[in-house]
Amino acid sequence: MPTAIPADSVGLVTPQTVHFAEPLTLACGRTLSEFQLIYETYGQLNASRSNALLICHALSGHHHAAGYHSAEDRKPGWWDSCIGPGKPIDTNRFFVVSLNNLGGCNGSTGPCSLNPATGKPYGADFPVVTVEDWVHSQARLADHLGISQWAAVVGGSLGGMQALQWTISYPERVRHCVAIASAPRLSAQNIAFNEVARQAILSDPEFHGGHFHEQGVIPRRGLMLARMVGHITYLSDDAMGAKFGRGLKSDKLNYDFNSVEFQVESYLRYQGEEFSGRFDANTYLLMTKALDYFDPAAAHGDDLAATLAPAQASFCVMSFTTDWRFSPARSREIVDAWWRPARTSATWRSTRRRATTPSSCRSPATCKPLAVTSTASPYRTRTCVPTSTSSRNGFRPAAGCSTSAAAAANCSPGCATTSRSAAMAWRSTLTTSPPASKTASTSSSRTSTRVSATSPATASTWW
Repeated sequence: MPTAIPADSVGLVTPQTVHFAEPLTLACGRTLSEFQLIYETYGQLNASRSNALLICHALSGHHHAAGYHSAEDRKPGWWDSCIGPGKPIDTNRFFVVSLNNLGGCNGSTGPCSLNPATGKPYGADFPVVTVEDWVHSQARLADHLGISQWAAVVGGSLGGMQALQWTISYPERVRHCVAIASAPRLSAQNIAFNEVARQAILSDPEFHGGHFHEQGVIPRRGLMLARMVGHITYLSDDAMGAKFGRGLKSDKLNYDFNSVEFQVESYLRYQGEEFSGRFDANTYLLMTKALDYFDPAAAHGDDLAATLAPAQASFCVMSFTTDWRFSPARSREIVDAWWRPARTSATWRSTRRRATTPSSCRSPATCKPLAVTSTASPYRTRTCVPTSTSSRNGFRPAAGCSTSAAAAANCSPGCATTSRSAAMAWRSTLTTSPPASKTASTSSSRTSTRVSATSPATASTWW
C-alpha cells in the first residue's frame, strides 16, 4: 500500500459475509442446503436504494475489487483503477457491490468449505455450478441488501456473461448491462483450451481425485500448467511479441531443457507458480466448466434474439480488437441479437426505453445507434458514436482520440468520431475511459472497440 491512500481510492475496506439458510437448487439438479457469500461494498446506498451497482468477477477473480484490506497490502483490489471517487465507476455516485461467487476459494462456499454432511472439505464433492446459479445466488444477496433493482451489472469475460444472464433471469431488476470482452457462449476452441487446463490439473498425481486437502498436498504443478495455458490465451500474438519478442534472460543459450532461457518462458513460469500458491484446483475446474456451459440461447432453439427478448436493460457492450479469445465479433453477436428488426418499432422503443438513432447526427450513413469504434476493428468503418463533452461526472474523451474533418462534418455536438493510433494501446473511445495513469496495470496491447446502444441524451449517464 502507498504511504498515503490516494484521494481517488475507496481506502481501507472490510469484507462482509452473509449466510443463507434457505436451500439453493442448482442447474445440475443438486441442492446446497445452505451457503455463504463474501462481498465488499464501496460508496453509499442512497435513500431510494436506486444507485447500487454489481461487479461480477471473471474466472480467477474474487470480491476484493477495490481499495486495501490493510496497510500491509502490496497492491489494491483487482479493479481499483476503475472503482473509486471520480473514477469510471464513481463511488461518489454509486453503491458498488463486489462478491466472490459460489464455488470460489476466497470466502464464499466452495470446494474448500466444510461439507455440513461430512464435516470435511467438499473438495471434488462440491456440485458443478453455472452462471445461472451464480445469478440466482447474487439475487439473494441483493435481497439481503434491500436492493430491488441494480443501476447496472458490470463484468468482463465470465463476469460479462453474468451481467448478460441477469438481464435474462431478472429483467426487471437490471437497468443497465455492461458486458466487457465477453460472449453469448464459448467457441469450440475456447472449450478446448479449458479442457487442456483441466486435464493438466486432473492428471497431477497430487490431485487425488479432488480430495488433496485430506492428503495435505496441493496439485501445484497441474495448476501451474493450467494457468500458463490461460496466460497464452490472454495475450495476442502481437502483444506477446511486443512484450517479450525473442528476448533472452541471459546473453547466451544453455542448450538444455531445464533452464529458463527466453523472457516469455520466465513470464509464464512466474504466473503459473504465483497462481498455484493462491488458487484452489477444484475451483479452477468449476470456473472453467461454468464458462463452457454458458449458452442461454440453447433453451430457445439457439435463437439469441428470442433469449434476450425479455431484457429491459440498456446495454453497453465493449470488446478489444486484439482479444482473439473474446473477439469483437462475439460482442457483435450480442448486439445483433439485441437489435433485431422487432426491436426497432416505435412501440417497442417507447415501452422499453431503448435508444434510437441519435437525432443530433445529421447523416445516418455515418451516425448509427450501434457503432463499432476503432480503425483497428475488423469492421474497418469510421462511425459516429454518441458521446458527451460534459465533465460533470469526471468523464472525458481519452487522449489520443482524433476526429477527422470529413467525418466531423456529418456529426454535431453529442457525437464524435475517433481514430486509433498504436500509442493508444488498449484504451477505450468511451468518454468514461479512465486517465492513462489509472490503466497502467492493464495490458498495453489491447485496443478497445465499443458497441453501444446509448443515445447522446444519456451518454454522460450511461448507467
